[in-house]
Formats: sequence, structure tokens, C-alpha cells
Amino acid sequence: MTSQLSPAATRRVDVPRVALTAFAPAVWGTTYIVTTEFLPPGHPLFAGLLRALPAGLLGLALTRTLPRGAWWGKAFVLGVLNIGLFLPLLFVAAERLPGGVAATLAAAQPLVVAVLSVVVLRERLTGWRLCWGAVGMAGVGLVVIGPEASFDGVGVAAGLAGAATMALGVTLTKRWGRPAGVGPTAFAGWQLTAGGLFLVPVTFAVEGAPPAVDGPAVLGYLWLGLVGGLLAYALWFRGVTSLPVASVAVLALLSPLVAAVLGAVVLDQTLGAVQLAGFALALAALVAGQLPAPFSRKESSK
Repeated sequence: MTSQLSPAATRRVDVPRVALTAFAPAVWGTTYIVTTEFLPPGHPLFAGLLRALPAGLLGLALTRTLPRGAWWGKAFVLGVLNIGLFLPLLFVAAERLPGGVAATLAAAQPLVVAVLSVVVLRERLTGWRLCWGAVGMAGVGLVVIGPEASFDGVGVAAGLAGAATMALGVTLTKRWGRPAGVGPTAFAGWQLTAGGLFLVPVTFAVEGAPPAVDGPAVLGYLWLGLVGGLLAYALWFRGVTSLPVASVAVLALLSPLVAAVLGAVVLDQTLGAVQLAGFALALAALVAGQLPAPFSRKESSK
């Protein structure tokens, strides 16, 4: 009998590409502190709108590339799923739940992607993906959920729907890929513009007139739009279309971890032994999620 490795087992980790892709959720982890310390309170949807639409229009202006044919519809669907629907659901969860509970629900995304990959991508559901997805979610929970955590039905539903929405967006992005000759910046610009246009009526219907904007708020919106918007999404979609979708989904765990670290460093929030143990679990899930699943002895004997 000859030992023969499966394609998954022989896959090498593209560390530079993984690191660039991980930049996106790491930057998104700064959203909470930027919102609370720089932006006017009570207008989270307006922040989401300014994060998406100006960055999307800038991406279109820089690349001068528009969708063609079926990609008009695909870009709209992806933009609504990844940005237009995801952001309002995220903010509803954040407003109705303690931040830790909302972050833990968002960390369910790798589990949802693992299931959707079976339906959308025709991939095999493995215990490896499910196990490390659950470990990552548990780790995030230990980091961010305190003893005072409470659960609101609408908030929980919004948090789970947000995780499912972006998971579906990521999975469809992987299935449809990126059109030939279209770069990551143009691809991100399409989706940011679509998501931003979707958010325009939602934002003004829910929040009314825009708030007054001062100097710190301008800096905050620029950070969210240029770095957390166009740059982060360009790197994110580049990773989604070129790396295994399950590996990319696990990287989303970085957002709540970065938010927790910034809370400890900037806001003097305390991280105890339980939180540090959660960090270790979440980081282990992040690393394991980039590795190929172990192949069985049955596979190795073929």
C-alpha cells in the first residue's frame, strides 16, 4: 500500500495572503472604540452608511471599472449581504445586547460558513471545521461575555441573522469568484456602493437627519471609510476569492479579540484569567482554521 495525501492534506498555508486578509477583521475590531470615542452617539446606521458609500464611490472612481452583464445583479446581492443587511443587523444586536453577547453571536459565522459550504459549494462537512468553529466561538465568549450578560430575543435573532447574512455573502463570493480582469479594489467598490445605496433609505427612515459632525468625528469617519471600508474590504474579498472559504471565515474571530484588547489598553478594561484563557482558545481556532484537516487512515491507505 502506498501512502497518498489528499489535496486538502497537502495544501500549504499562504501565510502572506492570510495575514493580509486578516488585516480586515482586525481593523473592523477598532469600530467599537472609534464609534464610542470619536463619533456622535445615536447614529450607528449613519456611521455604517459613511463607512460604505463614500468608500465604494472612491473605489469606482479609482478603478473606473463597472460590472458587466450578470455581475450587476451579483454585485448588488453581495453588497447587500456583506454590507447593506449585515451592518443594520449588527447594530440592532449591539444596541439590544451587551457587547460581549453580540460579539459571540457574530463569532458563529465560521460554523454557518461550514454548513453553507456543503449546500452552496458542494464541499464535505468535516468535524475539523465544526470543532474549531465551536472552539473559536467559545473562546470569544469567554473573552467578552461578563457575568452581567443578558439575552434579548430580538437582539439574539439580529445577531444570529447578521452572522448568517455575512456567512452567506462570503460563501457566494467564493462561489462566484471575481470577474476576470477585475481587481480587488474595483470588486470591493461594487459591493460597498451597492451596500451603501441600500443603506441610504434605511438610515434616514430609522435615524432621521444626519448628526452634527466635529473634527474628531471627521477623523473617525475617514478611518472607518478609507481603512475599515475600501482597504479592508478589498483585502477581505481578495482573500475570500483566493483562500479556502472556511479558513477565511475563521479569521472573523479577530474582530472581537482586537476590540477586547483595545478596550483593555485604551479604556483600562480588565482582562482576567478567564478572558486570557478565551484568548488562547480563539487564537488556537484561528491557527487551526488555516491548516488542512487531518486525513483519515482510510484515505492514507488508498
